[in-house]
Amino acid sequence: MATRKDPYVNFNFLVEIDGIVRAAFHEAGGLDSSIDVIEHREGGENITMRKLPGQVKYSNISLKWGMSDDLDLYAWHRQWAEGDPAAARKNGSIVLLDRQGQEKARWNFFNAWPAKWTGPSFNAEANDVAIEALELAHESIVRA
Repeated sequence: MATRKDPYVNFNFLVEIDGIVRAAFHEAGGLDSSIDVIEHREGGENITMRKLPGQVKYSNISLKWGMSDDLDLYAWHRQWAEGDPAAARKNGSIVLLDRQGQEKARWNFFNAWPAKWTGPSFNAEANDVAIEALELAHESIVRA
């Protein structure tokens, strides 16, 4: 009899960015890519269009986390916003963990830089955690 394998839950993950490791992210997304379709008609072949693969495009990775005293991701964004020559692109990973905290899947992204930072929204009538967000533009993502 086959052993039942339950799917992994999406709330147990961590993010690594060149040495910055955080397990306290609220949300991580944007793990997708698409390939442009180039339609091409060949001479003498008037019935159908040929479809060829074009450029690969990657969506920005979006990260959201509860605001704290930790300013490392914000400082990285400020370096880029201020044109600091020391600002560096970074590689990173989004790691899916099982219920026991063991790594089950990993998506590695390359040459990322912070394209957008969003600060928290405030509401005196709410009872929510203050959330910061960062969008990372990158050049490639690979499931390892």
